[in-house]
Amino acid sequence: MTLDRYLRGKPLYYSKIDYTRMPRAYESIKNFFKLPKIIQIVGTNGKGSTGRFLADMLLRQDFSVGHYTSPHIFKFNERIWLNGKDIDNATLQSSHVELQELLNDEFKKSLSYFEYTTLLAMLIFSKKCDFVVLEAGLGGEYDATTVFPKILSIITPVGYDHANFLGESIEEIAKTKIESITDCALISKQYNKVVYDIAKKISEQKKAKLFFAQDVCTLSEEKKIKKLIKQANMPLFQEINLQTAFASAKVLGFHIDLDGLKISSLNGRCQKIRDGVTIDVGHNIMAAKALKNYFKDRKIILIYNSFKDKEYRKIISILKPVILKLELLEIENQRGMASEEIEKFCKEEGIEFSKFSKIEKDREYLVFGSFVVVETFFKRGDIN
Repeated sequence: MTLDRYLRGKPLYYSKIDYTRMPRAYESIKNFFKLPKIIQIVGTNGKGSTGRFLADMLLRQDFSVGHYTSPHIFKFNERIWLNGKDIDNATLQSSHVELQELLNDEFKKSLSYFEYTTLLAMLIFSKKCDFVVLEAGLGGEYDATTVFPKILSIITPVGYDHANFLGESIEEIAKTKIESITDCALISKQYNKVVYDIAKKISEQKKAKLFFAQDVCTLSEEKKIKKLIKQANMPLFQEINLQTAFASAKVLGFHIDLDGLKISSLNGRCQKIRDGVTIDVGHNIMAAKALKNYFKDRKIILIYNSFKDKEYRKIISILKPVILKLELLEIENQRGMASEEIEKFCKEEGIEFSKFSKIEKDREYLVFGSFVVVETFFKRGDIN
């Protein structure tokens, strides 16, 4: 069975998760892995960009580097980045065949989409990499990526998201994520001060070294990071992600020449894909606040939709000052979309809305809501 067909048989979402399954599955096959040095990234926002920045830095130190990220926009291959390129189809399929031979029938059937692809990525990386940057999924302590021993844990900004799995408060969410650390951790600039306190408490309990990105970087280095972001025409919130990646490299013992550094980010992170059209795969309150700041002097047409379990009312309220009109993108998905609820909320808030039909010239659009929204937008071909 091909990898594509196998994964299509896996549900992407579960109402209940068996947190023992991934540790048991990895334990059953771990002797077949020769693990590289692993850096795990957990948090709410900025995991993907921080990971790519750091992976690029390590690659430029002449190491073989893997970066595991999720979800993807166009092709599954985007999730497994190896030495500057997305993994090829042949390696994916041969590694899938090998993993099927290693796993017993119970795990082949029961592993979730993310659990299986995490093992698949590590099977590939274990043969080819000196360093691997592993981006956690929605969790931390019980995330599939947490089963692997790591040399560094990176905590990106923590905010409200996936409350049904992670907790109802920032304190609960931060604790769930930061409990994944082991011996050494670095925490990025946070918007909620309580996250620092929780990180200090957990690091003390675990006797782990704890570094703060803002303390690791000098004022001179911070200025150079701001300059790099500006030169790359990236949004200002990427400063935090680049600072976190740079500080992580310093903690790992590497000297990164900021003057000669070339940076690139993942697709879909406040990315201008053509004149008048920006896409962003964010889907939470923190992402909405960053986008409001980015578009603060402009009015945009928001191409949007959301799953019912997301904070779409708060997100729309945050973006309201920059919204000229909301255009609802119709999406078919196994989880219920909040289309009708969004229309009702727009009426209540006095926000003009309609169904999305096409991109008009001389208008500025933001395609936002999730990977699914951006993926659906591209599949429609509306960027032509």
